[in-house]
Amino acid sequence: MTARRQRQSSRPGYPEHSAQVKPGHQCSSRDAHVIVGIGSPTSAPRRLYEHDEQNGVLIREGASITPYLTLGPRIIVEKRDEPIGPLSVMEFGNKPSDGGHLLLRPEELASLGLDDGQRRKFIRRIYGSDDFINGGWRLCIWIEDNDLKEAQSIESLKARIEAVRRVRLASRDKGANALAKRAHQLKLMRIGTRSTIVVPGVSSERRPYLTAGLVDDHTTLTNLAFGLYDAPLWNMAVVASRLHLVWIATVCGKLETRYRYSNTLGWNTFPVPTLTEKNKADLTRCAEDILLAREAHFPATIADLYDPDKMPSDLREAHERNDEVLERIYIGRRFRNDTERLEKLFELYTKMTAGQGTTKKRKAGASA
Repeated sequence: MTARRQRQSSRPGYPEHSAQVKPGHQCSSRDAHVIVGIGSPTSAPRRLYEHDEQNGVLIREGASITPYLTLGPRIIVEKRDEPIGPLSVMEFGNKPSDGGHLLLRPEELASLGLDDGQRRKFIRRIYGSDDFINGGWRLCIWIEDNDLKEAQSIESLKARIEAVRRVRLASRDKGANALAKRAHQLKLMRIGTRSTIVVPGVSSERRPYLTAGLVDDHTTLTNLAFGLYDAPLWNMAVVASRLHLVWIATVCGKLETRYRYSNTLGWNTFPVPTLTEKNKADLTRCAEDILLAREAHFPATIADLYDPDKMPSDLREAHERNDEVLERIYIGRRFRNDTERLEKLFELYTKMTAGQGTTKKRKAGASA
């Protein structure tokens, strides 16, 4: 088979590099990739046609072409329950299953009649993907089991707990019925004791990077975002890298044209070499620099900051430094383009998963 991949600098999600075709991907009018030449099996080299940065045609040969239109073994990246390398565990956020009674708009808080101490104990800020990216936020009622008696002594909280209980008991879902026994809580109760690295579940393909961020121990997430709870900050540097964006754009699905993140397919499969303590310290500093650059432009939202036409130069430079540090860990220099990035990632993925097989059982916190 001869495959041709058209490259263009303006393709959404790949503003400077190549467009990628994934198995099952439906091409839109803005995509520009073509597969030609389906024929009988042959031992002849497979050819991959590409356009270079000067719009010239490159012809590269190899023993086989992957389903992701790179040269290499014919492999399919499959979901995994745990990261294959040194990465921390990523789980999705909290699914309320509450009928709306544990979630609050900010303007509803006063109606609960809580004093400052009660607000501190029983109220948390909660983000979904859209909230995090566009600067919105909501609140949720957060009651630990050992605080339930106190919460029930507050009439407004008691009323909401009872409303949740009724909703769950009325459900046709047996799992929801069982949750009525702890009607004071969201279905899942995940929150960092120190901090949480936030990874939006859906992100615009126009942004040059995935927009991970950091929230404190008084903030939690809905099931529309993923969290690395109490994970070392260097994990954020990995999420925010060009390498990871290219991997996600290639192996994960999409919602319309936007990237749809998956912890089991995109994060747990992402191949990272063994990291030294110095590597981790360097990446931690890179993540800190990205956060500081964002803070310098407060109150701009993530959507504002990562608009490809308006991205602040200091933030772009912080990401460039992060890319350089991470990519040198892989090959001792910057990658020349996304094709080289992908081929190295697939090579490393193949080595790291050789003989491991695939895991079938899904753990709590695994995405679909």
